[in-house]
Amino acid sequence: MRADTLQPESAVSVQNGPRLQNKVAIITGSARGIGAITAATFVRQGARVVICDVNEELGRQTAAELNILGRPFSSNGKPTAIFSPVNVMNTESVEMLFQSALDLFGHVDILVNNAGITRDAQLRKMSEADFELVMDINLKGVFNCGKVAANQMAKQEQGGVILNAASVVGLDGNFGQTNYAATKAGVIAMTQVWSRELGPKGIRVNAVAPGFIETPMTAQMPQKIFDMMVQNTPLRRVGIAQDVANAYLWLASDEASFINGAVIRVDGGLRIGT
Repeated sequence: MRADTLQPESAVSVQNGPRLQNKVAIITGSARGIGAITAATFVRQGARVVICDVNEELGRQTAAELNILGRPFSSNGKPTAIFSPVNVMNTESVEMLFQSALDLFGHVDILVNNAGITRDAQLRKMSEADFELVMDINLKGVFNCGKVAANQMAKQEQGGVILNAASVVGLDGNFGQTNYAATKAGVIAMTQVWSRELGPKGIRVNAVAPGFIETPMTAQMPQKIFDMMVQNTPLRRVGIAQDVANAYLWLASDEASFINGAVIRVDGGLRIGT
């Protein structure tokens, strides 16, 4: 075999060094949990991040910690992370969020639509208020952020990347989650529509669909239910936030430059065959 056949065909085939060097990422719902771990993962790969959340105190704390983490990767004197409060249900708030990023960094390369909530109940007991709140944050919020991001990224020569938080329940449902499952199915549909609309503008749109991931919420589960979910997962373990963050990192990087309109399941095989 000729040695030159092993060389990458382009500069993005194999990346050396930080995978998100000089990229600017906005991550919603990133004061804690998967969002915060994703932000830290991006920072370690050379990105600047905007932490945005309704929890201002925790958000500022997370941004401060990321600035310490990012010191070895900082080269231009600008902070590694800033905090910007946001209400994703409100278009004006979202526009202010993006403007704060543009004022400091000059561009936005990555949006991770991570913000979301649950208000679980069986259909007959679910209140209209809980249904609408989950819809407003999980679906309308993704729409609001995605629209503002698309308008900005379309102006940029380098385009951009939009990553949406879906879920395996958006693919085949889950007991007691009418509202949540509906929003995640909607997010998957929007991801596929946007990938068609925005691809010609150099904007890639993909979704990550986690399965059973260890979070503060799962810590409150009855042990019997927790054990059952682990047994139903072929890898026989619960996922962790870093598993999801790693998927976002790959999709955000140039290594995934030809990935568009995909829904990446991070579920340990939980929904194989569905």
